[in-house]
Amino acid sequence: VSVAIPVPIGSHVASHAVGHNVGHGAGHVGGLAAAHNGGHGHAGAHRSGGGSTLLGYIGIDTIIEQMRKKTMKAGFDFNIMVVGNSGLGKSTLVNTLFKSQVSRRSAGWARDEKIPKTIEIKAVSHVLEEGGVKMKLTVVDTPGFGDQINNDNCWEPISKYINEQYEKFLKEEVNITRKKRIPDTRVHCCIYFITPTGHSLRSLDIEFMKRLSHSVNIIPVIAKSDTMTIEERLEFKQRVRKELEMGGIEVYPQKEFDEDMEDKSDNDKIREAMPFAVVGSDKEYQVNGKRVLGRKTAWGIVEVENPNHCEFAQLRDFLIRSHLQDLKEVTHNIHYETYRAKRLNENGGLHPITCNDTQESNL
Repeated sequence: VSVAIPVPIGSHVASHAVGHNVGHGAGHVGGLAAAHNGGHGHAGAHRSGGGSTLLGYIGIDTIIEQMRKKTMKAGFDFNIMVVGNSGLGKSTLVNTLFKSQVSRRSAGWARDEKIPKTIEIKAVSHVLEEGGVKMKLTVVDTPGFGDQINNDNCWEPISKYINEQYEKFLKEEVNITRKKRIPDTRVHCCIYFITPTGHSLRSLDIEFMKRLSHSVNIIPVIAKSDTMTIEERLEFKQRVRKELEMGGIEVYPQKEFDEDMEDKSDNDKIREAMPFAVVGSDKEYQVNGKRVLGRKTAWGIVEVENPNHCEFAQLRDFLIRSHLQDLKEVTHNIHYETYRAKRLNENGGLHPITCNDTQESNL
């Protein structure tokens, strides 16, 4: 009977006994476990940073699957705000993004409703499901924004709403007996619709983005971009980027939050493409034997998802397929943390939020 001798991790000394008694058993079990957990029948797990190979499969790689199962079971929240003048196709674009009737207009609002005298905040929630993943999507609309004769301080109700959601989350978080899963109503992303004038940004656009870029992730888009020629569009995009730079406005994804060189490279491409020139439509047409979402004009169909026609597909891939989780993380780790630190430093505790608090936090 051979005796197993303990060998320090990373040691190059290994006896025949260890190899026979430990190696065979651990390797066999590890192989079965690996086969069960995705078919990697390794007899040993590898150490990084040198040293000998340790025998036996551990199962660290299953953590991704564990996280996926938990997320799928719980589902997740995503809250998107749309801001811009009436008639820029905000509701249509959101419906097109999520291939569902998710905007407030599709929730029973009359098409001929009057422009509100002040800004109203309307939030509509839906549960979407795809591939077994559930998402509670909340669309926050801001009817009345920029539609008045005097638009002074028209960003204040929006700023107040954003901060109220942080306040709500903070109050739940500091409770002695808090919920296992705090409902998340914080705005993860604000799509700001720029009017396709072809000239320059309005002072209202600059003022809004300047004041709110530090409390929410702003993604600017040029609405109804099919009203401009390709050359006009390119020129307008360049002008908008220059004006944002001159105004010191950092829209999402912000440069200082790039985690590594790969992140920086991917995000630089997105920053160069911003603001996305988009077209939204929830109407289908037949083009070359295929059903496509588009807008019918006298000279043909503007295809929403055709990258030669507009940048809708680029916006959707960026917003949903590559950066949705990052939008949530930046909201929690940066914008919410900033708000939280400020609130907890005030007089050493919490007090009810007021309009003055909101204005101060944006200065």
